[in-house]
Amino acid sequence: MCGIIALLLADENEHVNQMLFDGLTVLQHRGQDAAGIVTSERRRLHLRKDNGLVKDVFQTHHMAELRGNVGLGHVRYPTAGSSSCAEAQPLYTNYPHGICVAHNGNLTNTDELTELVREELRRHVNTDSDSELLLNIFAEGLMAAQDSNGSGDVKDAVFAAMEGVMEKCKGGYAGMYLINGVGIVGFRDPHGIRPLVLGSRPSASGLGVDHVLASESVAIDTLNFTLDRDVRAGEAVFIDSATGVVHTHRCLPPSLVKLSPCIFEYVYFARPDSIIDGVSVYESRLMMGEKLASKIIRTHPDHDIDVVIPIPDTSRTSALQAAYILGRPFREGFIKNRYIARTFIMPGQATRKKSVRLKLNTIKSEFAGRNVLLVDDSVVRGTTAREIVDMAREAGARKVYFSSAAPPIRYPNIYGIDIPTRQELVAYDRDEVEIAKHIGCDYMIYQDLEDLEQSVLSCMSPEQPVEQFDTSCFSGKYVTGEKIGDAYFSRLHELRNDAAQAKRRVGSAANLSDTASSGMSAAPQSHDGCEPVANDKRENGVVKGGCESLTNKSD
Repeated sequence: MCGIIALLLADENEHVNQMLFDGLTVLQHRGQDAAGIVTSERRRLHLRKDNGLVKDVFQTHHMAELRGNVGLGHVRYPTAGSSSCAEAQPLYTNYPHGICVAHNGNLTNTDELTELVREELRRHVNTDSDSELLLNIFAEGLMAAQDSNGSGDVKDAVFAAMEGVMEKCKGGYAGMYLINGVGIVGFRDPHGIRPLVLGSRPSASGLGVDHVLASESVAIDTLNFTLDRDVRAGEAVFIDSATGVVHTHRCLPPSLVKLSPCIFEYVYFARPDSIIDGVSVYESRLMMGEKLASKIIRTHPDHDIDVVIPIPDTSRTSALQAAYILGRPFREGFIKNRYIARTFIMPGQATRKKSVRLKLNTIKSEFAGRNVLLVDDSVVRGTTAREIVDMAREAGARKVYFSSAAPPIRYPNIYGIDIPTRQELVAYDRDEVEIAKHIGCDYMIYQDLEDLEQSVLSCMSPEQPVEQFDTSCFSGKYVTGEKIGDAYFSRLHELRNDAAQAKRRVGSAANLSDTASSGMSAAPQSHDGCEPVANDKRENGVVKGGCESLTNKSD
């Protein structure tokens, strides 16, 4: 899962750098592995990207050089490829025009697409990132469309290229292209699995209208734009930099398009102050809490719960409503250190386990001698849940009941969420009694899938109906047609299980160590062909953290 944002300002003398920085900061919850910004200043591209948080990647001297009135921003949470700095986004190709891509989601037919790009299109693929495939397929399509229509309308060529992207690329994705000197393109897959919203405002200089595209509406609100609408499933939006006009196009016939947003966005990923496909995330989480409490009353009518305590932060809204329906006090029993990354997003099981106690501390008076209902948004691997139950007991709780506002997660997610293998899931091949024993609580209760879907549907606007959701990690049903047991899932497990990821991290560290000990300097980063943004000076040319300098060298 990643966060993406694009801005096009009507006044060429204004700069998008600070707004992109601010937008990425409020989208930081969607990815903490890497961050990047590219801007276009009168057809000159400026790029800065690196591993790390937004506040660490962009220093004052970087921001000063990210000039221009058009730009893309990206925060990365790796699910495909590696955590290499080279795969931080935006990615760039120089032909035609100079095109950059920022992408959120995951393609499921990457083997087929890689062969297409390398063997048929004869384009170089330099990383394992599926975003690079999206970039090259669009670039090739745009070049072909412009060659065929000569001096025709550029929007027709853009939409012809986007039709090719959606015909070829399978999976859950939302993305944006910056076409240098031409404009910005936003797009969403034919099922609308990953979110993308469109906003606008009058230009401060009075020269026209400024436009923004972002993963969540919270970024649009923060930048003081007006939320216009969601980009529709299977739709491409082209904003012409010459005229400022917004053009839209349905890229596939209606029979191939069916809005099926990922329900896990509402459960966990999105901020509560966002609106996705017309649904307030906050209101949907209130309903999740209400449905969960109703199930507790139904299945445990004589419950002895004394207090309801949320696991910070995402579950707080659901826990508050659950406490209200149960008629029990809502209390903050865990205090969160806000400078620790979200544990579900953190790579590596050992890292996640260690981080729990760094992230949370108990208020012992809220637990001592009480029967406590803990409410979490979801339970994935169970590592965090087990540690939290232990902490509650250490704080003096008499009984600890654990509840999840989402159903049991028993299947991999293949659309951009890091749930790659069933064997790593606590609910894999276990029922609720066995899960309770595994995490050490007195009983475990999960939301029913039907209740989860109704929680979101009940908050939906009649003008923006959704017929179905992607619930694959709960149901094992994939809207793009994959089936559990396919060879795809075996390959996914081999590439993305915790052991495989740990091995890649060790290998990267060893390679860096070998480079440093040999006295060799790391290869200078090509900067993807963009105008260089000077990086911090580094001793002996050795690049710390495995990332390459953003300064081009002639030798």
